[in-house]
Amino acid sequence: MAKFYVTTASAYTNGPPHIGYAMELIQGDVLARYHRQQGDEVWYVTGTDEHGTKIKRAAEEAGKSPKAYADEISQLFRDLAPALTVNTNQFVRSTDPSHEKVAQALWKACEKDIYKAKYEGWYCVGCETFYTDIDVPGHVCPIHKKPLEKIAEENYFFKLSAYTSQVKELISTDKILIRPVARKNEIMALLERGLEDISISRDKKQLTWGIPVPGDATQVMYVWFDALGYYVSALGYPNGAAFQKFWPADVQIVGKDILRHHAAIWPAMLLSAGLPPEKSLYVHGFISSEGHKMSKSLGNVVGPDDVIAKYGVDALRYYLLREIPADGDGDFSWSRMEQVYNADLANDLGNLVQRIQVMIGKYQKGVVGDLPPHSHDVAPYEQAMADLRFDKALAEVWLLIRGLNQFLEEEKPWELANSDPGHLAEVLHHAVADVVQLATMLLPFLPTTAQKIAATFEGGVVRPEIGLLFPKHDRPEKPQTPHQA
Repeated sequence: MAKFYVTTASAYTNGPPHIGYAMELIQGDVLARYHRQQGDEVWYVTGTDEHGTKIKRAAEEAGKSPKAYADEISQLFRDLAPALTVNTNQFVRSTDPSHEKVAQALWKACEKDIYKAKYEGWYCVGCETFYTDIDVPGHVCPIHKKPLEKIAEENYFFKLSAYTSQVKELISTDKILIRPVARKNEIMALLERGLEDISISRDKKQLTWGIPVPGDATQVMYVWFDALGYYVSALGYPNGAAFQKFWPADVQIVGKDILRHHAAIWPAMLLSAGLPPEKSLYVHGFISSEGHKMSKSLGNVVGPDDVIAKYGVDALRYYLLREIPADGDGDFSWSRMEQVYNADLANDLGNLVQRIQVMIGKYQKGVVGDLPPHSHDVAPYEQAMADLRFDKALAEVWLLIRGLNQFLEEEKPWELANSDPGHLAEVLHHAVADVVQLATMLLPFLPTTAQKIAATFEGGVVRPEIGLLFPKHDRPEKPQTPHQA
């Protein structure tokens, strides 16, 4: 049995989860479910990153201690997974005592590449990232578009520069496979310029909310040196049985804004600690809302619960996996959600399953019988899954759904009922075999729907009590936001 270890980035707990993180959780779940189907032993880990200046300031604004604030927000992220029918194996918090011990052990494993020096540089609280004058000549964060803070203090540094050539070789040869290729090209351009040593601690006079640096009570770990270790702390590094079995990670899913941390800093840390680097990174893009960046001030932030309440969880999963390009940015709009729900889910898929169910009941007294092999060519779907092109994989499934609908239109079972009952049985058996195979292909993406389809035709008989998969929305209600009003 092969192993498959997949992770999301640890979510930063400066606010409740938004639809972008929901997409990342769902993408990981798709891979986990697909590999379980293949018979692999899967370990799927997610969690929360709870230290740093940004958390401390958010807690102060909320009138709470950093720990109380992190407890509250972390629980929202923990609760999101079951709400999305995401099945994880483990949820790790950076404030877990077990994680703190591993973060300190990883620090010690990298000690040969750690030194103390005075530092003066530009810091973004939103990114929890130090930038150089070369990176940001205007001293404005490229992600948050806010002025950077000038920081001068004595910190510990990691010799990231010493690992430029090794990391470059790993990525250029796809030993660390980065998808999509545009993100590989982006990090290669950074590596061509050469990596610089990075500050990996903060003076406790400036920040107390962090993991103590081993052997120095005056310093706490820089949040990223702490957070990146969660991928191995989940497995019980350095001696845990799960670590021996599952590391290195097969796929680590991250957003494009933290590519540098995962494709440069993290592999260098692992090399310094004498550990093999991750096998691959899947880097997703951002989601806008109605064509605009999501913003509280615009009133266009979309929460996953809002969509689930109106359309159901599988509809949300479908939209994020099909409508948001797997290799770039995408947009969420309520009008497009309505179109996709009615056209793809209610009409194409829902009507197909219902009409087969009704015809089996009407023409064969609800008995399906033994099924022939399905007729689908699944190779394009499997290739899309291997390439982590979730949008293409679903596009292949929908080609098959529409093809099966067309097959029924051409064969006209309602006419065969009178003219050729023998061929009618062949047509319906073929249709059931194909729709059951479609359920298998849909299981990683739309688990509840796929299970309902399989249950409808389970045991050689139709089970009409399963009901409609996606009741059509005849009167769409477009939610109004302050930005739209």
